[in-house]
Amino acid sequence: MTVVDAHHHVWDLAVRDQDWIAPDSPLRRTFTIEDLAAGARAAGVDRTVLVQTITVPEETPEFLALAAEHELVAGVVGWTDLTRPDTADELARLRELPGGSCLKGIRHQVQGEADPGWLLRPDVRRGLAAVADAGLVYDLVVLPHQLPACVEAAASLPHLTFVLDHAGKPPIASGAREPWATDVRALAALPNTVCKLSGLVTEADLASWTVDDLRPYADTVLEAFGPDRLMYGSDWPVCTLGAGYGEMLSVTKELTAGLGPSERADVFGGTALRTYGL
Repeated sequence: MTVVDAHHHVWDLAVRDQDWIAPDSPLRRTFTIEDLAAGARAAGVDRTVLVQTITVPEETPEFLALAAEHELVAGVVGWTDLTRPDTADELARLRELPGGSCLKGIRHQVQGEADPGWLLRPDVRRGLAAVADAGLVYDLVVLPHQLPACVEAAASLPHLTFVLDHAGKPPIASGAREPWATDVRALAALPNTVCKLSGLVTEADLASWTVDDLRPYADTVLEAFGPDRLMYGSDWPVCTLGAGYGEMLSVTKELTAGLGPSERADVFGGTALRTYGL
C-alpha cells in the first residue's frame, strides 16, 4: 500500500516571514523538506503533497522547484490570485516552470476573508472555473461558518473537484458539532467533493486532547464522504503544536481502525493518488 501524506507545509524564515505565526510560537523557525523526510521515512510515508502557506506569488514557483528536486513531494497545492482576469494564463505559466507538472491544485486562505460568501463572488468564481479548466483541484481552507458558501460554490461548479482541508476545522475544543456536521454532510452530498482527515489535533485542546475527543468528528466525515473520498494529511509542521509526525499517522490509523483493508488503502493513499493525479 502506497502511503501518501496529502497535506503538509514547509517554510524558510530566511526567505520570508510567515506573519500568521505568533512571535512566541514554536513554529517560528524554518521547516525544510529535509526535516520532513526523516519523519516520513520513519513513519513509512512514500509520497507527500506540499500545500501553500501564504498568499504571495513567489511561493508557488519555489514549491514547484522543491518538488522537482525531491522525489518525496509528488504534488503541490499552490496559490494564485483567483480574482485576476488572466488566471488561466497564470496557471499555464506556472505549469511551464521547473516542477510545473507537480502543480495539482490551488488554495487561498479563505478562512481569513471577512466575507463569508467570498467564494461566491463573480471574480472568484471565474478564477475557480479557470482552475477546473486547467485540470487542477481546489483546496478549501475555511472556518465552519464558511461551509454553506463552499456547498453553493461546489454545486455551481460540478466540473471542479473541491478538497476540504482539515475537515472544515470543526470546533473540537468546545465539543460542539452543529452546525458544522450538518454543513459538512451537505458538502459531502455533492459528488465533486473530497475531504482531508487532517488538522484535527490543532482544533482540539492542545494541552489535553485525546483520540476520543477527535473521534466524533472523524466519524462524521468518514460517514459523510466515505473512505474513497477521504484522505490522510499530517498538517506538518503545524501538527507539532499537539503531536509529532509519526503520532499523527498513528492517531489517524486508530481513528480508522474499523475500516477494511481496501478502505484503509483509500484513506492512506488511494484517494490522494486519484484526486491529485499523483
